Amino acid sequence: MAIFVYAENINGVYKKAAFEAVSYAKAVAGQMGDTVTAVSVNPTDASDSLYKYGADIVINIKDDGLKNFSARAYAEAMNAVADGNVIIFPHTTDASSVAPMLAVMKDYALITNVLEAPESTSPFQVKRRAFSGKGFMHAKAEGQGVIITVSQNAFGVKENAVAGTEEAKDLTIANEDTKVLSHEQSSGKLDLKEAEVVVSAGRGMKGPENWGMIEDLANTLGAATACSKPVSDIGWRPHSEHVGQTGKAISPNLYIAVGISGAIQHLAGVNSSKTIVVINSDAEAPFFKSADYGVVGDAFQIIPALTEKIKALKG
Repeated sequence: MAIFVYAENINGVYKKAAFEAVSYAKAVAGQMGDTVTAVSVNPTDASDSLYKYGADIVINIKDDGLKNFSARAYAEAMNAVADGNVIIFPHTTDASSVAPMLAVMKDYALITNVLEAPESTSPFQVKRRAFSGKGFMHAKAEGQGVIITVSQNAFGVKENAVAGTEEAKDLTIANEDTKVLSHEQSSGKLDLKEAEVVVSAGRGMKGPENWGMIEDLANTLGAATACSKPVSDIGWRPHSEHVGQTGKAISPNLYIAVGISGAIQHLAGVNSSKTIVVINSDAEAPFFKSADYGVVGDAFQIIPALTEKIKALKG
């Protein structure tokens, strides 16, 4: 039986998280001797981009009623077409709200924030992130089926091209009972949760008028920008950039924190980063204890100089 995977798109365009989820599904299918069927709702992107990462079949759900995202309605759509015993989602904001609803509908086990390919598939056992990223656990699913969400930037995007085929599925799902209060839309900017490099700043920047140097460094590195909770609370930066326990949890390859003290709530959202660089004028800032590299000094001197050095190296 096929391994099913939810290929998330935003405004019809596939996200990097979709390619990572398909890559993961291909690895699971290889272990189980199965094929991969990717399912997407009203995509505009070509299915070729999913074949590239191992999707043998792409089912495009066509339903005008699903133009606005609703976790319940999307779960019902997935329930209508995904009839496999293993269903994989990316651990994005939207997909993470669909997966548990689908698990209830199908009476399947649910394992979230998965980091690696399964250790075994009978029973299904896999390593996942736990305790706000401060620990790991090996979760086992003993039931008729399992739904998992794959932590972003953990397994990685891996090309495994196949000659896939496409199917269209017309559905009519009722989508009136759920109101959309918040939904991530594509802004054209680099997606914070998918970014491999993130430049983040806190109250040490002294005011929103000083963020130009942070954005300049981020643009030079091809990075996304982020901020601490106090910064978003006082309106210096949008809440969509807030990383931490009550914001977005991210796991980039490189996280540069400028003028952030490193409270435990902030660390909970970024401690899965592969490499953490901390720049702070306070040598006693707790963030230095979690840093791979630390620079004690004035960010207003360090950041422009660092940016110019990187530009020179690139130039």
